[in-house]
Amino acid sequence: VQLQAFGGGLVQTGGSLRLSCTASGRSLSRATLAWFRQVQGQEREFVATIRPSHSTIYADSVKGRFTISRDNAKNTVYLQMDSLKPEDTALYYCAADFNIILSSIGRADQYNYWGQGTLVTVSS
Repeated sequence: VQLQAFGGGLVQTGGSLRLSCTASGRSLSRATLAWFRQVQGQEREFVATIRPSHSTIYADSVKGRFTISRDNAKNTVYLQMDSLKPEDTALYYCAADFNIILSSIGRADQYNYWGQGTLVTVSS
């Protein structure tokens, strides 16, 4: 499975961006999909996940502002980011796994497939 993320950019505080991550090589319809983010010098941080059932879980820091969704027909996962804050600035990564358990869903080391990062910069 190869994942490719895009959609990052520079946005002002309060603005919006939509990230996309498209897979090739295998259908993602049975995969748990997630977005993580990382600031240089820090560990990769869980942002949001969506399961094959379309149930979602969000980090407290983005709850109410970000929305994760998936389109299995397009083999794509999205992250709609609204009301962006400077502290949302990071490299955003998409991830996928077909065997992850619920208790590990927020752990980066449990995902086997990763896209390249896409940079989101929020100016104050």
